[in-house]
Amino acid sequence: MVVRSHLKGDFFMDAFTFYNPTKLIFGKEQINQLPSQLPSGTSKVLLVYGGGSIKKNGVYDQVMEQLKKAEVEVLELSGVEPNPKLTTVEKGVDICKTEQIDFLLAVGGGSVIDCTKTIAAGAKYDGAPWDLVTREAQPQDALPFGTVLTLAATGSEMNAGAVITNWETNEKYGWGAPPFTNPAFSILDPAYTASVPKDQTIYGIVDMMTHMFEQYFHNPTQSPVQDEMIEGVLRTVIDTAPKLLENLESLEHRETILYAGTIALNGMLQMGYRGDWASHNIEHAVSAVYDIPHAGGLAILFPNWMKHNLDVNEARFARLATKVFGVETEGRSEREIAEEGIQELRKFWTSIEAPETLADYNIGDDKFDVIVDRSMKRGPFGNFNKLHEEDVEKILEMSK
Repeated sequence: MVVRSHLKGDFFMDAFTFYNPTKLIFGKEQINQLPSQLPSGTSKVLLVYGGGSIKKNGVYDQVMEQLKKAEVEVLELSGVEPNPKLTTVEKGVDICKTEQIDFLLAVGGGSVIDCTKTIAAGAKYDGAPWDLVTREAQPQDALPFGTVLTLAATGSEMNAGAVITNWETNEKYGWGAPPFTNPAFSILDPAYTASVPKDQTIYGIVDMMTHMFEQYFHNPTQSPVQDEMIEGVLRTVIDTAPKLLENLESLEHRETILYAGTIALNGMLQMGYRGDWASHNIEHAVSAVYDIPHAGGLAILFPNWMKHNLDVNEARFARLATKVFGVETEGRSEREIAEEGIQELRKFWTSIEAPETLADYNIGDDKFDVIVDRSMKRGPFGNFNKLHEEDVEKILEMSK
């Protein structure tokens, strides 16, 4: 986690303290380390996973084999949704409290991990878990948990953040409470992502790229180290993504994308400033109403957020265009360079078959007022540039 103090009026790096308590265990067959990573005295483990793909690809059997070696009792919570729902969190909290679970293990992608984080905190909280998600209450404790990652996308395996949807109220919010919602450890084996289908692989690539873009657009100008790091990882993802999509079973390319997804959102790229995150807030509102894939919504919204905010700092957008997309600069204005950079991003995402418009999900403008309302629940948002109702409306209109 990063603790910041910003001095009004200066554009140097914010003061910060960096601490990430998650142990990253990366590489082939590292699932063998699972028994040794469980806290001493662990007796009951709640295994949390999604729709059952881990049973088809063999990951479930390998995890269960290691848990058997650890001599722990295992209970299961399956069926975690791609946009994890509050009702599933509540079910997990009930299991933890009733069965006296002492450790949780998330096996899956970011949605499973986000759900597990919220269960872990909710199990140690006397009120409703939704209180934590809406930040009406702050957790003072949480059950320990670890993760076995099966999808490169969200970076949730090495941060404290989680996103939960209340489908009854059509609300979807990000929250987190470090260090309580940081995984104790995360096991990442590229082979565990080899069976991820093409559409989910595409969404994962878009998701990690938007995480880096969100951090790239910030106000402090004294950030050369962070800028170069983000630009380098983005170039690597852009170079690797088409190769992976041509050969989904390539462990070489799976490994690169897997590591990039973790680096994109484990705090290392955002030391010394706050990223923007406005596009994520708008997308959460869209997918709370329509339940579309999170990264699909981001692929649609983010380039239009860029167009809408181009006047805020043309030079920033122009730097991205040249350093990441190789846009030529000779004889051209910053604005022309920046605009081509946005076009190149859209062109790249289209080339890997990411969606371009809300119409791709059969979404019209009939519920834009609801989306705007949900986006504004916590007031104006965005750190690079504050967005208000009219800004959200314009970005949605551009995204139709």
